[in-house]
Amino acid sequence: MINGKKVLAIIPARGGSKRLPRKNILPLHGKPLIAWSIEAGLNSKYIDRVVVSTDCEDIAKVAIDFGADVPFIRPSEIATDTASTDSVILHCLSTLSVDTNPDIVVILQPTSPLRTNQDIDQALRLLIDKEAEGIVSVCECEHSPFWSNTLPADSNMGAFINKDVKGKRSQDLPSCYRLNGAVYVFTSDSLIDKQGVSYTESVYSFIMPGSRSVDIDLELDFRLAEVILNQ
Repeated sequence: MINGKKVLAIIPARGGSKRLPRKNILPLHGKPLIAWSIEAGLNSKYIDRVVVSTDCEDIAKVAIDFGADVPFIRPSEIATDTASTDSVILHCLSTLSVDTNPDIVVILQPTSPLRTNQDIDQALRLLIDKEAEGIVSVCECEHSPFWSNTLPADSNMGAFINKDVKGKRSQDLPSCYRLNGAVYVFTSDSLIDKQGVSYTESVYSFIMPGSRSVDIDLELDFRLAEVILNQ
């Protein structure tokens, strides 16, 4: 609880993963991937309950073993490749018993194992301080998007570099940020009214370092997280 407001953490963890099979329960530095997010949520000063939404019995068992609640098994219609995180969050809020009634929802993707409970708590405090509808974590881009562009069919680079940045050094370009997927904090009213996560002037960024912004999608991401944890 923070400022008298009840806080619920939801960890969406689907069983199917084509690029990295069973990734949510693959061992990372001695424990299943999802356990890192569960423990970060449980160690938060402000989160009252950590719920895992999954369609997979194996993930449910691991989640319970590490202290999360799994009050239901996610229906198959919102457990497909095309199902949105918004649909999972809204289903979770509508399915939980009325005594839960959270004022604030924290969404923790299990693919962000390096995010800490301190990151979560800072994002929650920022939500209160800003009187915001939401907080979304970002990190600085590893490579400036000003050096990126699409390519035409014949791959020529005639229009690849914008004339406004041509000849400039990378350090002279504006800092750019990207979503890192680690922490989403929203009021439950905002999630319900807007039917999911929204990006408005009432939603603010929470800047995290790149070292805690690894988002595991491929085996290479898994290896990078292992290297960082080993250090």
